[in-house]
Amino acid sequence: MAEEAEDESSKTEEPTGKRLEEAREKGQVAATRELNHWMMFMGATLGFTFMGQAIWRGLTDSMRPFFERPHAFSVEGGGLQLVLTYGIFEALKSILPLLAIMMVAAAAAQILQNGFLVSTEPLIPKFSKLSPVTGFKRLFSFNSVFEFLKGLIKISIVSTACWMALRSELTSLPSYVELDLADVGRAMMALAMKVMVTVIAVMTLIAGLDYLYQRFQHYKRLRMSKQEIKDEYKQSEGDPVVKGRIKQLRMERARRRMMTAIPKATVVVTNPTHFAVALRYDDSTPAPICVAKGADLVALKIREIATENEVPIVENRPLARALYASVELDDEVPPEHYKAVAEVISYVMNLKKKIAPVGRGEAPRPAR
Repeated sequence: MAEEAEDESSKTEEPTGKRLEEAREKGQVAATRELNHWMMFMGATLGFTFMGQAIWRGLTDSMRPFFERPHAFSVEGGGLQLVLTYGIFEALKSILPLLAIMMVAAAAAQILQNGFLVSTEPLIPKFSKLSPVTGFKRLFSFNSVFEFLKGLIKISIVSTACWMALRSELTSLPSYVELDLADVGRAMMALAMKVMVTVIAVMTLIAGLDYLYQRFQHYKRLRMSKQEIKDEYKQSEGDPVVKGRIKQLRMERARRRMMTAIPKATVVVTNPTHFAVALRYDDSTPAPICVAKGADLVALKIREIATENEVPIVENRPLARALYASVELDDEVPPEHYKAVAEVISYVMNLKKKIAPVGRGEAPRPAR
């Protein structure tokens, strides 16, 4: 028990989106049955408003023979059973549309709270629920007692509200025996509407408060400890140590690939010591492509490999710095650097053709 209390006390963090989604997949959502009741009463009230006359007419037609010709019904043998079956069947036919509206309203309430949700998790049998000890604990748990008391309070509040709404009408009830059946129907419909409106008004407040409470309880049950959040992050995002190692391996692999591409480069643009960017340009590429780039020690290594493989090295500090910041490996040079890169490549081409000999390492002069 002490370990459970300690475990609960450590769950101080709000549930993550992943935890909430997993709970939703299991059918664990914040929902209040009071909203279902409210929607059913609202549907019944609306249905009674538009179909009340038809419903009462159907009920009176089914009950009229019992009032006008009670002597015509046989109560001997199976006669009484047939009479009751006929009366119930006719009454159900009259109120069936109202029941259908209430069922649709109850389903709409569930969708309104948590969207369309289908989960088979609650249907999976759990043998732990068959234990008498577990059932006894669940029956007399704090939540069960609280829900029982909450139900009593709700019934008391609704009953009191209905009593206050009908108190002034109770004195006129004895006079209904003198009225025609149609007049009685209209009077009873007025009383029923008054009760329904009163119940809806009271249950609006009850449903709103209960929804907030159920939502609070739902989030409280799903609270997580800091360790659980760390474990979830590792599962979803990966262990930071492993991710760091993977990143390091990728960088090393990219660096090896980059170094092997330098001998095929057309030119290496340098800072001269801080940055170095190797470019390759031929007829198969629409624009020069960056095959290697680096800073400091990597830049020094690029220059060494370029020197060993007789790749021209051109010093152009602004261009080297700009290319290092704006172009990635295997990407084309951005259009804004076309002119400067074209001047460098033109200088290299002339150098190779010995049309305009220039000493290695001398910066090309921009065209005026």
